[in-house]
Amino acid sequence: MYGSGPSDPAAYAADVFAAVNARRVLELGAGHGRDTLHFAASGLTVIATDFSATGLEQLVVAADERGLAGRVTPLVHDVRDSLPLADDSVDAVFAHMLLCMALTSRQIHAAMAEIRRVLRPGGMLVYTVRHTADAHYGAGIDHGDNTYEHGGFAVHFFDRALVDELADGWTLTDVHPFEEGDLPRRLWRITQTPRARRSRPTEPSDSGTGHSG
Repeated sequence: MYGSGPSDPAAYAADVFAAVNARRVLELGAGHGRDTLHFAASGLTVIATDFSATGLEQLVVAADERGLAGRVTPLVHDVRDSLPLADDSVDAVFAHMLLCMALTSRQIHAAMAEIRRVLRPGGMLVYTVRHTADAHYGAGIDHGDNTYEHGGFAVHFFDRALVDELADGWTLTDVHPFEEGDLPRRLWRITQTPRARRSRPTEPSDSGTGHSG
C-alpha cells in the first residue's frame, strides 16, 4: 500500500536511534517490513514483531534477498500480550500506527508498560498514532473509548491527554504532527525516553552507622 521505501517516521527514528548509540531495536507491528529493512540496512539489529506469521515470513525472505537476514529476528506477537523479552534488553523501540489499532485504553497502557520494561535506561521510543483531528474520527461505528470503525477497520484515536498519560515515567521530547496517505491520515509522531526507575528502599544495616555514643 505504501511502497517499498521506509516511512517518514522510520527514517526519522533511524537518525534518533543512531544519536543514542542504539544497536538492538524492537519494532512492534512490522507488517511487511519496509521500516524493518531500513533499520537493518542502517546497521541496526531488529526484533520485528507482528500478529501475522505470514507477513513475518515474507519479511524474512525480503531480508535474505538484501543480505540482511542476520540483522532481522522475526517474532510473532500480539500487542495485547506481554513481550517475551528480558527487562532492559533493547536500545530502542519503534511502532508505526500500532498503538492506535482497535485497543482499549487499558490495553494501550499495558503495552506501554511492557515497552518501558524492555527498553534500557537512556533508550528511545518513537511511535505514531492517528489522533482526534483525523477525518475519520467520529465517523462510522462508535465503539466508545475514542474508537471508531470505518470501512470495517477500527481505530483508537488518541487525544493529547492520552499521550501525556502514556508519558508518565518518561521524558516526552517531541509530539510532531504529520500526514500520511491520500485521506490524508492525521498522525502524531511521538518521541520519548524513559526516566530512571526509582530504586527500592534498602533495609537498615544491623551494624549501625559506625558512630560512637
